[in-house]
Amino acid sequence: VQLVESGGGLVQPGGSLRLSCAASGFTLRAYAIGWFRQAPGKEREGVSCISSSGGSTNYADSVKGRFTISRDNAKNTVYLQMNSLKPEETAVYYCIVRGGGCSGQPFGSWGQGTQVTVSS
Repeated sequence: VQLVESGGGLVQPGGSLRLSCAASGFTLRAYAIGWFRQAPGKEREGVSCISSSGGSTNYADSVKGRFTISRDNAKNTVYLQMNSLKPEETAVYYCIVRGGGCSGQPFGSWGQGTQVTVSS
């Protein structure tokens, strides 16, 4: 099970990006999906998660109020809208299935991720 991330890029501080997470060969609608990020020299950290139905979401404290996770099960895609981006949020962003819901462990293989660079 591997997902494909896209939508990263270079953005100025305070700017916005919308990341997408798509699946190939299987349907996402049955699974909770989490977004993680890994900055250079740092451990991978959880950013947000959305339940299979989309009815429940959670966020890391550092992104609450600025990031919004959503899903379109018809398009088999999960999104992460990121606003008011900060330079310290420069990282590779990954999405992955959360086994057993958002409280579960990441399940499957990590993809290539999408690079987000916040810089002036």
